[in-house]
Amino acid sequence: MTYLIKEIFYTLQGEGSHAGRPAVFCRFSRCNLWTGLEKDRHRAICQFCDTDFVGTDGEGGGRFATPEDLAQAVENAWPSESADHRFVVCTGGEPLLQLDEAAVEALHARGFEVAVETNGTRVPPAGIDWLCVSPKIGSELVVTKGDELKLVYPQLGGIPSQFENLDFRFFRLQAMDGPDLEANTRAAVDYCMKNPRWILSLQTHKYLGIQ
Repeated sequence: MTYLIKEIFYTLQGEGSHAGRPAVFCRFSRCNLWTGLEKDRHRAICQFCDTDFVGTDGEGGGRFATPEDLAQAVENAWPSESADHRFVVCTGGEPLLQLDEAAVEALHARGFEVAVETNGTRVPPAGIDWLCVSPKIGSELVVTKGDELKLVYPQLGGIPSQFENLDFRFFRLQAMDGPDLEANTRAAVDYCMKNPRWILSLQTHKYLGIQ
């Protein structure tokens, strides 16, 4: 298959359990919950996405014909020839529309630990090292176990407790960005304080001014 990639860049992971860890971000183009076009936002299942995942014109983006081509592009973004601590975050869009076992194996062959950030509506391939699921209310959640469940909060029609029976190691609450960020952050803090199973997740990359 041809992998459509919006961008590949080196930065620090800003969110969740790996916050602060150096990583290559591989952002896959396309999503099944929104086209990414503003003209279609009114009919999107996910109404609050703030990420540009349309096309292949971003930094390091393009069309990659083989798993090895994609893995090479990811390796090119890593700052050292050493294989120590190599970490790639496959995100989107929705990466599981394209990421397959062959690509995971190719990344492993180059020494990368493979993390995936997904909306949980597609079954993941084998071999993923860290699976983070961020459910979107109104979509069908088919991934019910993994390493981290990260819920953007608040979402209309959804409450965190409805996910607590799922098989995840960590449950994280992240305030929805946008004009109500301050109020949403207060609400997320209050919920975590009252429900200690949930851990507050901050988008630290936005505070730091990095990608």
